[in-house]
Amino acid sequence: MAYDDELAGRVRALLKGERVLEEKRMFGGLGMLLNGNMAVAVRGKGGLLVRIDPDDADEVLREPGAKLMKMRGKTMRGWITVDPKACTRPADVRRWVKRGVTYAKRLPKKS
Repeated sequence: MAYDDELAGRVRALLKGERVLEEKRMFGGLGMLLNGNMAVAVRGKGGLLVRIDPDDADEVLREPGAKLMKMRGKTMRGWITVDPKACTRPADVRRWVKRGVTYAKRLPKKS
């Protein structure tokens, strides 16, 4: 399944003006990286994948449509999948993108 082009366009618009932004196909979708660190991805399965501070996971999981990402059966506390239904309103997409960007900017640059 290809990622949602319309959602990708909305994410791009929110990231316009960010320095050192790179788009990269990954996880079956389109990842948005800041300084080499993924902030948010438009998932091939629909919705978003958002990188967060692992310490904030319990709080973030209270939001509608938010789940911990599972990779090979293991949950990843610093990665949240957001259901496509929770990405329909512009304010929701903006909030999720802001979360991912805020955390990615705190990480050391990757070369």
